[in-house]
Amino acid sequence: MAEDCCGFQLISGDGVLNVKGLENFTRTTNLAQRRPSYAVVAVIGPQSSGKSTLLNKLFRTDFWMMDAHEGRRQTTQGIWMGKGIGIEPFTIAMDVEGSDSGERAQDGTTTFEKRSALFALAIADIVIINMWCQDIGREHAASRPLLKTVFEAMTRLFGARKTTLLFVLRDQTPTPLERLQHILRQDIDQIWAATAKPEAHRWTRLGDFFNVEIIALPNYVFEKEKFNEQVALLRQWFIQSISPGDLAGDRKDVRPASGFPLLAEQIWKTIKENKDLDLPALEVMVATFRCDQIAKEKLSCLKSDETWLAISEALKSGPEPEFGEKLSSVLEIYLSQYDMEAMGYEERIREDRRQRLETEALEVTLNGEYHYYATIKKKVDGWVAEEVNVREGLQRKIENLKSHKKAEYKAEKKKIKKEKIKKGVTMGVGVVAGATVGMALMGVSDPITAAATGLGVSTAIIQLIDVVRDVRHGRNVARESCHEHQS
Repeated sequence: MAEDCCGFQLISGDGVLNVKGLENFTRTTNLAQRRPSYAVVAVIGPQSSGKSTLLNKLFRTDFWMMDAHEGRRQTTQGIWMGKGIGIEPFTIAMDVEGSDSGERAQDGTTTFEKRSALFALAIADIVIINMWCQDIGREHAASRPLLKTVFEAMTRLFGARKTTLLFVLRDQTPTPLERLQHILRQDIDQIWAATAKPEAHRWTRLGDFFNVEIIALPNYVFEKEKFNEQVALLRQWFIQSISPGDLAGDRKDVRPASGFPLLAEQIWKTIKENKDLDLPALEVMVATFRCDQIAKEKLSCLKSDETWLAISEALKSGPEPEFGEKLSSVLEIYLSQYDMEAMGYEERIREDRRQRLETEALEVTLNGEYHYYATIKKKVDGWVAEEVNVREGLQRKIENLKSHKKAEYKAEKKKIKKEKIKKGVTMGVGVVAGATVGMALMGVSDPITAAATGLGVSTAIIQLIDVVRDVRHGRNVARESCHEHQS
């Protein structure tokens, strides 16, 4: 059975985003399983310039093409989306309604044209700008309003990821491609320089935020074989397009594919409400939502896991042998699945939700047993903190005693010296005095010995030592209790 591109209308001509269609596309194509290995390509350009034909040839999609016998009219309305066939990475192709259409002109508005261009630039890794060769260098050609629209949209995307602009020049004339590229780049630079920009980016060059590539294709009707050959070569540009150095290889902080539907919805909503398009903020929102959603899915699966249920049931009857190993083994399976599916989202958000998943798994599934172990741990931590306070208090007491004994030593030494001078006592007295002082200093470093030798260590210090011993004993008992319950 041939692979299906699953094409559908993403945004209607009235600007309504097809949420159900997007969800169905994501599910049918297993888009979420692609994680960061996917690319989005959108095509914009004048009405009836062959955008749908180009996409169908490049990605083997089935977008509705204009019938040449019916003349130029608005074929594509809104924005259509499909999956590229036979191409890796997974490539999403978007066919955007043509600009400068007669139908839109009757309404006297270019609102949708501007919105759709901004949407394409915000959501796509590669934007194909389809243009007529004969328009290059002409002041009043259809391409100039289009380029102005594109560049105005770009000024709302400063600070976002880098996008590749692929200019495809249709119906190549005898003019050499190098000459066409030179003229077009002059037009691009001129229009970009005249585009109003935020003050902080007033002198920013186009190439600082966007990669620009230019190619030309022959006429599809009159040089069909040559056209197909050139398109086949162009298709190779999209093979592994996200690899470093390739067409979309400069992108960074790539959002996982599972977040694409929500991001597309939020970008279009923001554009329609004419609000500032802050892509980094939108991506943080998407990351938070998706990580939370993934965590909930893993928790739900964990609750029905047979091994996990058996552990929970066994705990009701008493201590479970090798409880810790069994618990960790099962929980690690679902945490690893979470890590895999949440890969690519902002690390801070991803890790925070992972910790919450682990806590909720223990709290909910073990029916309160987690609280018991948490309480024990809290008590042990409290004992440790108390022991630290006792140690600090004891150290202060020892320092005070040390200072006091030093003063006593100096006074005793001075007294002995006076006695020696006065009575002519022999050196033996000095030896005895030295031994006394030595015992005093030993008492400073060993309060228990000092107490036993009667050198005046306070009762408060002995009591503090006893408290420390009690605390240590209590902490060991708590640890033994924890080990017994975990085993």
